[in-house]
Amino acid sequence: MQVIGKQLFVRYHRGMRIWKNLILVVCLSIALSRVMAEAQKQKESDSAPQSYSASILKWREERQSKLRADDGWLTVAGLFWLKEGENTFGSEKSNDIELPKSAPPKAGSFLLKQGKVILRLNPGIQMALNGKPAQETELHPDSDKLQSGSLTIFVINRGDKVGIRLKDKNSAARKDFKGLSYYPIDPKLRVIADFIPYDPPKKIAIPTVLGTKVEEPSPGRAEFAIAGKKFSLEPVEEDADTLFFIFKDPTAGPETYGAGRFLYTPKPRDGKVILDFNKAENPPCAFTPYATCPLPPPQNRLDAPIRAGEKKYGNH
Repeated sequence: MQVIGKQLFVRYHRGMRIWKNLILVVCLSIALSRVMAEAQKQKESDSAPQSYSASILKWREERQSKLRADDGWLTVAGLFWLKEGENTFGSEKSNDIELPKSAPPKAGSFLLKQGKVILRLNPGIQMALNGKPAQETELHPDSDKLQSGSLTIFVINRGDKVGIRLKDKNSAARKDFKGLSYYPIDPKLRVIADFIPYDPPKKIAIPTVLGTKVEEPSPGRAEFAIAGKKFSLEPVEEDADTLFFIFKDPTAGPETYGAGRFLYTPKPRDGKVILDFNKAENPPCAFTPYATCPLPPPQNRLDAPIRAGEKKYGNH
């Protein structure tokens, strides 16, 4: 009996040592997993700012490429409001609409009659309309493009005003463009705002550089905080997937474009909208005096500086 008892005692302690070793291995495995998880988390945390900065730098490149494009805002070289009746155009100074020297001296006329614009070319003048030989026809706003060499001409409507906008691939603004300047990228100025929807959408008055106001529906307001201070902005819809914010802050004038800046965002999801002020951009009026930009409504004029995104450009 003593022998059996001794054997059982030895087996018991041997089993206990095995269990202790197993427990130690399990504890070490758990501790190692936690260390590795923390290391991975730190790695992801360290790489996140770099990844975000890279995305903003890519956005800046795409933004400037659009400005430099053949149909970008840097090519806008003229805006002529039409009077009722005949409006002659060509490169001679005697025309109602004086075009660059590359255009024919007396190209033809635009006949404005009850809001409609009819193109009439003089005999022997050859121009393209939407890629085909132009002939007398009605020009539809923004869609019909009249082309002559580096020039593109089309009709725009702004309220009760009808005008001719000129684009020139060889414009001085395009040739002289040296790039945009920006504030340093600041991840803290990428904010997640609460989006408070309006049902139905609320009409807001958007002023323009023409001295007019346009009533646009706003789908809601974005409420957010920066450095503990609360703000709100009301957007309009740019398209089915995009909100368009027109805002102004105290940097306007000394540091950014004096009339304010634009910010485009995806539509809200789950009651939230991302306002990335590192993507705040100058309106077209910053690049050409021939744009008809909307201006920030009073409720979108912030009383704290937003030092992110594009700084001012040129003297328009």
